[in-house]
Amino acid sequence: MTPPAILDVEASGFGRGSYPIEVGFVTCDGGVFCSLIRPLPEWQHWDEQAQALHGISREILFQHGREAAWVATEINARLAGQTVYCDAWAHDYPWLSRLFDVAGLVPRFKLADLRALLSEEEAARWHETLTEVRGEMSLQRHRASTDAKVLQQALLRVKRALTH
Repeated sequence: MTPPAILDVEASGFGRGSYPIEVGFVTCDGGVFCSLIRPLPEWQHWDEQAQALHGISREILFQHGREAAWVATEINARLAGQTVYCDAWAHDYPWLSRLFDVAGLVPRFKLADLRALLSEEEAARWHETLTEVRGEMSLQRHRASTDAKVLQQALLRVKRALTH
């Protein structure tokens, strides 16, 4: 199986007022993109629990984040015409929409739920496989691009497990 492109978004928190702070993806050929996003002045929502999970502070975003328009333009250039999968569509889609809205752009790719790629049997093994892959990769940071890579590797493993 050729792996699909997988995208992940880290955000300022959940719910109303939250916004994307990092977008990362891995392409079908293994290429990786990741960028922090500098918050706009009106993006004030901040959840300390979310920060504890992803480890990215607002200060880091202001120091190292890129402008939203640059990030959206790069994503479009790299993913144009593709279907890109994520594991939290209900969260990732609104965050990406917010990013593209403030950039004045329309996504040139389709975002789809990773679960659409799983059979019932694969879905039943998904969380166990994801946990195995995450443990084997011994990741030091919870970041969007590494999460995307873990998801892609777990998808490949769960697909292989049921064909052997």
